[in-house]
Amino acid sequence: MHDIRSIRDNPKDFDKALGRRGINAASEGILEIDEARREAILSAETAQAEQNKSSKLIGAAKASGDEKEFEKLRKLVADKKTEVADMNVKAKAFDKELNLALMSLPNKLHQDVPDGEDEDQNVELSSWGTPKKIDNPKEHFEIPAAVSGMDFKTAAKLSGSRFVVLRGAMARLHRALAQFMLDVHVNEHGLTETMTPVLVKEEAMFGTNQLPKFSDDSYQTTNGWWLIPTSEVTLTNISANEVTPEGSLPLRMTAHTQCFRSEAGSAGKDTAGMLRQHQFEKVEMVSITHPDQSMQEHERMTNCAKAILEKLKLPYRLVLLCSGDTGFGAQKTHDLEVWLPGQQAYREISSVSVCGDFQARRMNARFKPSNGGKPEFVHTLNGSGLAVGRCLIAVLENGQQQDGSVLIPDVLGEYLGGKVVIDNKGNLS
Repeated sequence: MHDIRSIRDNPKDFDKALGRRGINAASEGILEIDEARREAILSAETAQAEQNKSSKLIGAAKASGDEKEFEKLRKLVADKKTEVADMNVKAKAFDKELNLALMSLPNKLHQDVPDGEDEDQNVELSSWGTPKKIDNPKEHFEIPAAVSGMDFKTAAKLSGSRFVVLRGAMARLHRALAQFMLDVHVNEHGLTETMTPVLVKEEAMFGTNQLPKFSDDSYQTTNGWWLIPTSEVTLTNISANEVTPEGSLPLRMTAHTQCFRSEAGSAGKDTAGMLRQHQFEKVEMVSITHPDQSMQEHERMTNCAKAILEKLKLPYRLVLLCSGDTGFGAQKTHDLEVWLPGQQAYREISSVSVCGDFQARRMNARFKPSNGGKPEFVHTLNGSGLAVGRCLIAVLENGQQQDGSVLIPDVLGEYLGGKVVIDNKGNLS
């Protein structure tokens, strides 16, 4: 969320910043609501002062026996009391309207973010690994080694489209990938493993900007809980309404959870296979940092995600998202795109974003400076480390052999009893 004081002081700068996202004259409506709110507050304060003044005079009028003056003052006090109440109601309504308007505007972009309309204008920063030459590569759901272990028909019977039932080697490989990611992040990257709920209160979704804008992309239960679209929601909100000592920063966490998305805006896209599901698993990374450290932390988190792909020997490229493709709450985002031979394309497997104080303002997440100054807003960052299902896809497609078997990356052997091959019947060997 944006600071209304900053918008008041520099409306032109604010409009220029939001203009990079295609939003014109963003300050105009915001400042109109803010002015109406401030006028209502001032009117309430003025009426309150007049009420207090008249209240003090009532006793004197009563004592002097001036009944006419007494009744006049009593009526004035009653009228001012009603006026104060009315103005306070108006002020609260304008305050609610202002907060909703501020929450509906995206974050300002970092100066490093290139201008562009969509993903076609993202900038490739680097690449790693050389895609193997595979004759007639298959997509993951077509590979003989995977076919028996990926049951979309039964999943559709149970839940509908965009679900899968994993069995045997596929289920074990999926679990191994998640365990491997967690172990690397905890043992090598210094993140704290955290288990969080997948059902959250509405304010948690507001805190990490899933609401109000993206309500259609998430699922809500009948009693008001929301299913998390990512554990960014829970991990980041751990700091909501908290004041963290500066010396405790940065807080670095990782969690492996189920995630749920309605995919409302993806009708007709990636309908085959596991690439885009309503229910999936991710190993998420979240950092809560001092404002001076957030851009450096962004690079560190990107390297954490890259390390997983490199250990799995999966070719990827690092992309800096342009202004038109950067997410609502992000100042700057790196995407890691893994090579999928079956599609002959790079596809996103991780997004790592720095949000500045945008989420912290929504959550009231602050830190206490070591020098004893007033609490300040922290900076928040989040990133996939990685999407487990998409990593499963990448392992299968990059490891596919001509006989229909799949070679599994050696680093996963310890999680699979030393077995690093899935034969063309779907058996680990």
